[in-house]
Amino acid sequence: DRRGPMNSRAPLSVGRVTFFGRHRGEVNCSAFSPDGQTLLTASEDGYLYGWETKSGQLLWRLGGHTGPVKFCCFSPDGYFFASSSSDRTIRLWDLSRAECLWVLKGHHRSVETLSFSPDSRQLASGGWDKQVILWEVQVCEGAGDHPLPHLLFSSLHTPHQILGSWDSTVRIWDLRVGTPAVFHQELEGHSGNISCLCYSSSGLLGSGSWDKNIHIWKPNSSSLMVQLKGHVAWVNSIAFSLDEGQLASASYSGTVTYPDFRTWSLVLCFWQGFLDVSHTCAFTRQGKLLVSGAAI
Repeated sequence: DRRGPMNSRAPLSVGRVTFFGRHRGEVNCSAFSPDGQTLLTASEDGYLYGWETKSGQLLWRLGGHTGPVKFCCFSPDGYFFASSSSDRTIRLWDLSRAECLWVLKGHHRSVETLSFSPDSRQLASGGWDKQVILWEVQVCEGAGDHPLPHLLFSSLHTPHQILGSWDSTVRIWDLRVGTPAVFHQELEGHSGNISCLCYSSSGLLGSGSWDKNIHIWKPNSSSLMVQLKGHVAWVNSIAFSLDEGQLASASYSGTVTYPDFRTWSLVLCFWQGFLDVSHTCAFTRQGKLLVSGAAI
């Protein structure tokens, strides 16, 4: 079924583009705060950067990690943000003071991805050690013999954790009390490593892959709604706007694209050939601003 709220929106238009260019290494990840006022970027130079979204002013440059910073995210309540690194640690920060509160250790290799639960009380991390650690709760294993490059929590009332693996599958774990820890369903269809995942506000699941395609799923029924093609290199990042009117994707080819939901075809391509490798993209909650991080 291709009908729904996403199909009623006008095509995305691009206004003024602001560049945040004081990184000393590749930008691996970016995230907006829940109120959209702060932009967080994680860099290969080992630092975490905080920016004022409207003005582009650098608010802080945070050290502490002893390796490249691979991922960053805000807690949904807006009080904290977290960062992960190839130094095998996770740092939890206080947003109001830009101060590190805890250093979480437990991974044996680089920590590649993080996700807060919707109530901000749990933090999940995934790394090259083939582990997903749900801090304060449990360790979720059973993802096969491949690293887990991406994970996220469901934003719906039912607590699920979604994991994308290098065996080309997406797995959904049910975290409700009493559910066996080994229970999960698998979504199959990609032919390459899963590189990114994203939930829409109504519960649609998007997955991007090294097979250059984006899949939109109905996770409750494990059914594939549509396959989006158009990238010429693997997909690094995808993001739904809050109202589901827009979906952005960033590619290794240096493009940031967006499909027309009325036809499910590619209609817009930003900055092609200019950003080198585009690692990440994210919308503000209002859907009016889109950020992309690149290798240069």
